[in-house]
Amino acid sequence: MKNWLPVVVLSLSASVVSAQTNVTVNWAKTIATSHATPTLQVVVNPQLLRGAKLHDSTFSSLHALGADYVRYVPWLPYPKQAVAELQAPTASATSWDFTHIDPTLDDFMQAQAGHSVVMNFSTIPAWMYKTDKPVTYPDDPNQVFWHYTQGNDLRDPSMKEAAAYFARLVAWYTQGGFTDELGKRHESGHHYHFAYWEVLNEIEFEHNWTPEAYTRFYDTVTAAIHAVDPSIKFMGLALGAPSTHPEMFEYFLNPANHRAGAPLDFITYHFYAEPTAAQGIGDWQYTFFDQAEGFLHTVRFAELIRKRLSPATRTDLNELGIILPEDGKEIGNPGYVAPPPPDAYWNLAGALYAYLYVELARIGIDVVGESQLVGYPSQYPSVSMMSYATTKPNARYWTLKLLHDHLGDGDPMLETGGGSRDLAVQAFLHGGHRTILFANKRNHPLQIALPKEAAHVAYVAPSTGEGPVGERDLSSPALTLEPFEVAIVTLK
Repeated sequence: MKNWLPVVVLSLSASVVSAQTNVTVNWAKTIATSHATPTLQVVVNPQLLRGAKLHDSTFSSLHALGADYVRYVPWLPYPKQAVAELQAPTASATSWDFTHIDPTLDDFMQAQAGHSVVMNFSTIPAWMYKTDKPVTYPDDPNQVFWHYTQGNDLRDPSMKEAAAYFARLVAWYTQGGFTDELGKRHESGHHYHFAYWEVLNEIEFEHNWTPEAYTRFYDTVTAAIHAVDPSIKFMGLALGAPSTHPEMFEYFLNPANHRAGAPLDFITYHFYAEPTAAQGIGDWQYTFFDQAEGFLHTVRFAELIRKRLSPATRTDLNELGIILPEDGKEIGNPGYVAPPPPDAYWNLAGALYAYLYVELARIGIDVVGESQLVGYPSQYPSVSMMSYATTKPNARYWTLKLLHDHLGDGDPMLETGGGSRDLAVQAFLHGGHRTILFANKRNHPLQIALPKEAAHVAYVAPSTGEGPVGERDLSSPALTLEPFEVAIVTLK
């Protein structure tokens, strides 16, 4: 068997064929071992409720995926679905209520049976903060409300009140119940296993945490949760704008800034490509990947800090996606309904995720999480992996499933040459099989001359639509990548 296998790529633009690009794979030279687990996040919203249009297909798709490290986030726009104690306790009563929280979480845990989860109850009860006046919220649990997270200073400077809240949440779901502030026992019957707990979300935006305050809060919360369940591991930071906050990495990753024995298991942070309102898909095919390059620079910078200060800490990039300008219009203008993006957008978004997966695996990132499973009109529809119109998984979901089923933690990455601004390409060894991942970054086809050993291709492309991953045996050493197609070729 030859160590070097040539792959010749021809680019088609209209009827003009560009110069050939030779892609080579040295199967004898491993450049890295991928530890990148492909996964996703599930953000709680009304479409996950039982009886909602997307409920059944969403949880069925999640179960069929079978991913680990799936992040589950009850968050601020729906206080009754995210906060279990909406009123401060009095001398005679508490307000603990899981009525609108338990059913969705139960369905999530059933869909994830046998696979690890990352729990992130990211919203602290508003009454725990100092505010000019009490924070009100809708009586309707399904009415969106974007102004729940008010205030920057906890009323309890020791932070133990908030930490006790999270410890009781953990006890409710993992220990069968908890004892409240007045000494009353609340029985849940739940005995779930949470492999990971992430402490808060996008801390620069939600309550404007400083590195010092967040680190102290993290230490207080993790100690309280470990007193309930010592097996839980933790994730921290969840930065929404990592490139502008290097001080967060520097301070949080320094063990000297933590209590003795504080667990520094994972750091987390996010990336969304965001085009301007004037751009269309012809521009997006460049803007998204250019912005991704900037994010990758941030990742390399953060990795240098992590390796210097806390090399045993791992990294989970658990929100990767695209937010189109129309999403913001829907949120800022109630009643406005954004036109759907062109169908090709979903394949382009899938190609972006595949590209990020390859680059982040090369860097050494442990978990690569696509955001998010369910969005819909008024709730970040451009970020969704499920179609609100058809209730089917879209190309973003199927790209994730393609990568999940054919690549993973422990795969050797082979020396691969010939990738370009138009084409991402990387060879892996997966389960003893030689595979090559291709992602077409452009809105035109690419012709690929494959090595004679190429036997099979699995792919997500415009032609597969909202259907499952396409698969076929290869009868000739030639392959046409459709616009924004992601394909994995397996060799004999």
